[in-house]
Amino acid sequence: MTSDDQPAEDSAAEDGTPTPSAEQPAHNPDGLDLARAAARAAAASPGTPPARRKSAPARRRTVPRASGARPDDRDPQPLDQAMGRLIASHGWELDLKVQGVFGRWAELVGAEIADHCTPESLTDGRLVVRTDSTAWATQLKLLAPTVVRRLNEELGHGTVTVLDVLGPHLPSWRKGRLSSRDGRGPRDTYG
Repeated sequence: MTSDDQPAEDSAAEDGTPTPSAEQPAHNPDGLDLARAAARAAAASPGTPPARRKSAPARRRTVPRASGARPDDRDPQPLDQAMGRLIASHGWELDLKVQGVFGRWAELVGAEIADHCTPESLTDGRLVVRTDSTAWATQLKLLAPTVVRRLNEELGHGTVTVLDVLGPHLPSWRKGRLSSRDGRGPRDTYG
């Protein structure tokens, strides 16, 4: 049999490398042609992400510490502890107390007082309350020690030290350019 009768796969040189045939291109012994062909085949297949180039040298990665048997900051925390740390770190304690007084006003002082009085501000232990009539302003001034004690029982000792009671918003009797400086307005019973 001649060498023309042999199939291309069986023809091999004496050193063991296959000889090139008309159907196969020449193969480089370093293997770069195979790597390029594999990369082209991978890029041509659908659904594969494009290859990324490395622009900078690889950074050294830090290995996270292993969690031990004792609790630490990386372990899941109860919600009340996490919220407490958040409130303390931002200094929101006073703001939350103020909003607690305003939001729970009816249950702290009672429904009847809450119907006629509304809190306006709480700064440095001084709670300012606006009433809807002068009669309720007088009544709340008499009840001030009881209201302050009740608020401090609920919110913590020393949260409210003074209760300032303001009467209703009254109409202004100053109309026009001309008015008397020491005038008391119309004689009425706004007291």
